[in-house]
Amino acid sequence: MLSEALLVSAPGKVILHGEHAVVHGKVALAVALNLRTFLLLRPQSNGKVSLNLPNIGIKQVWDVAGLQLLDTNFLEQGDGPAPTPEQLEKLKKVAGLPEDGVGTEGLAVLAFLYLYLAICRKQRWSEEDLESINKWAYEGERVIHGNPSGVDNAVSTWGGALRYQQGKMSSLKRLPALQILLTNTKVPRSTKALVAGVRSRLLKFPEIVTPLLTSIDAISLECERVLGEMVAAPAPEQYLVLEELIDMNQHHLNALGVGHTSLDQLCRITAAHGLHSKLTGAGGGGCGITLLKPGLERAKVEDAKQALTGCGFDCWETSIGAPGVSMHLAASLDDPVRQALGL
Repeated sequence: MLSEALLVSAPGKVILHGEHAVVHGKVALAVALNLRTFLLLRPQSNGKVSLNLPNIGIKQVWDVAGLQLLDTNFLEQGDGPAPTPEQLEKLKKVAGLPEDGVGTEGLAVLAFLYLYLAICRKQRWSEEDLESINKWAYEGERVIHGNPSGVDNAVSTWGGALRYQQGKMSSLKRLPALQILLTNTKVPRSTKALVAGVRSRLLKFPEIVTPLLTSIDAISLECERVLGEMVAAPAPEQYLVLEELIDMNQHHLNALGVGHTSLDQLCRITAAHGLHSKLTGAGGGGCGITLLKPGLERAKVEDAKQALTGCGFDCWETSIGAPGVSMHLAASLDDPVRQALGL
């Protein structure tokens, strides 16, 4: 039972290299970002459960007594397959969501309810147990994605960087301090459709696409090698290698058909300022990353950010290799975070 407020956070994540190739058994490198999602848990004595997600405009309240009366036997599956459509329909009714369709905001509510009801069935729950946190984060991913790889929840739980291949994950022990620019094109896309498109292209042109996937795998492995060498003493030529790898991977991803005009625009704008960018994740819009090597003129970065925001994109400067799930004192947080949490 929570007796006082608990404040925790988890990092965001991007794929450095290996998008789409990872689906076909190749290596992918994922890193945690110092862009964090904060969670404030407060005990209440009014018999209510409240969910407040200010960034996406969600604020809902349920009676604890009503939730306890629900038939939650379908949550017994635990480590089984992802929730079935019938099970999600039950949660939709509890959440008061429409049956004909659920957007991003609705999926967030469904994931919360699924985890809340499932976790409350457990006799013991330790907030500090990273294995448990990772497991339940994965359960939430299954509500949203159906059959996730497990990379997102693992990187956000443990932080740092992970190497992923054919279902096996290993941590990159140390990382150099790298700054990046994360840009959101705000173009929506379907990961499922993009993955299917790559598979279709592979079946249609196996002798062309297979070498592309093999090359992306080699890029991931070379990036891993260079990052390992940079930990002790980064050299200017190593940053040049990272930039070349970014450029080559972006061209390969375009050849796989997962690019987008918005991402091309992002790459052109940053290239005009001497910077190197690639898509991260599924592609088809979404986000891109730009390497900010040491010694860059501040004005050059600011000019690039201004040009990107002028296209309607959102930009954040951040670093890779962030810590995983963390506990915080309210006094240690920046003012905007405290205000968003109502502290």
